Amino acid sequence: MRAGTAPSRPLVVLQSFPEPRATTNPYVVMLRDVLDRTPGVHVLTFSWRRALTARYDVFHAHWPEILVSGQSPLKKLLRQGLFVLLLLRLRLLRVPLVRTVHNLGFPEGISRREVVLLRWAERVTALRIRINEVTEVDSSTPVETVLHGHYRDWYAPHSRRQRRAGRLAFVGQVRRYKGVDRLIGAFSGTADEGLSLRIAGRPTSDDVAEQLRAAAAGDPRISLSLAFLSDSDLVAEVTEAELVVLPYREMHNSGGVLAALSLSTPVLVPDNEVNRRLADEVGPGWIHTFLPPLSATDLTGALAAVRAEPPAGEPDLSRREWTEVGTAHLRAYKRARTAVRR
Repeated sequence: MRAGTAPSRPLVVLQSFPEPRATTNPYVVMLRDVLDRTPGVHVLTFSWRRALTARYDVFHAHWPEILVSGQSPLKKLLRQGLFVLLLLRLRLLRVPLVRTVHNLGFPEGISRREVVLLRWAERVTALRIRINEVTEVDSSTPVETVLHGHYRDWYAPHSRRQRRAGRLAFVGQVRRYKGVDRLIGAFSGTADEGLSLRIAGRPTSDDVAEQLRAAAAGDPRISLSLAFLSDSDLVAEVTEAELVVLPYREMHNSGGVLAALSLSTPVLVPDNEVNRRLADEVGPGWIHTFLPPLSATDLTGALAAVRAEPPAGEPDLSRREWTEVGTAHLRAYKRARTAVRR
């Protein structure tokens, strides 16, 4: 820096999530924290007042569908109107919209108006951040790859449990697309009385909860805890399992895989390029795959493989350190600003 010149001010980034609470997705909390520690960037969390009146250099959206939804028709309509004003403000002030591609498509069951607004946001996105190296995105928009960070530090304060022989587990929020009902059906097809299945996590609706209770009712080896999991509860459930099973019908990005690996627990996941690359990255024995739909043979075969060749040490998550996540995001923000200015 030349003598007498003032230091450049940090880049101000408005995130699309509000100030974190106990139920906030750990990924965005860890991102907020690492950006706070990264020189050259200042983070603002979301409020509509801040989005429409504050001064910031970049708007970073994670799940934009949240911004156009609401618990009542009136609240949803109000948010959608505010979302329109936000997009207009970004365009008028030439503030780039950066989007992390957590999901490949829009959520199921949203309205036509929500689809129109989300497509508008897609068109004005200045840069996309993908969190794995396989995600295919619109080639006309700049793209940065910033791998999803691990959860080791996040879960470190919580006590682990002793492994329970024969315990298979699904842990995390229960959504229809995750196929937990099929997991129960596949497990019921196993004959080994030494096996048990634990389903732990809050369903997204009462209908989903009732469906799982009905499916599990005939098998005493299956236990359900259909409630929100604190971090300590999640650590306990994952570390008690011999194998975590994520029976998704389709899987692209999953924090559940990295949560299990961060707690040194092997996982069974759908066979696709994302998971094959992750298996190569973390080392042998940690990731086992199946071709959907999940079957009883997939469960017993994966557990037999874990027992025959237990993974050694801990999975290699060295590419997923959060310090690099912070600096890579700053590079992406700067690139987005340059793209908009041009």
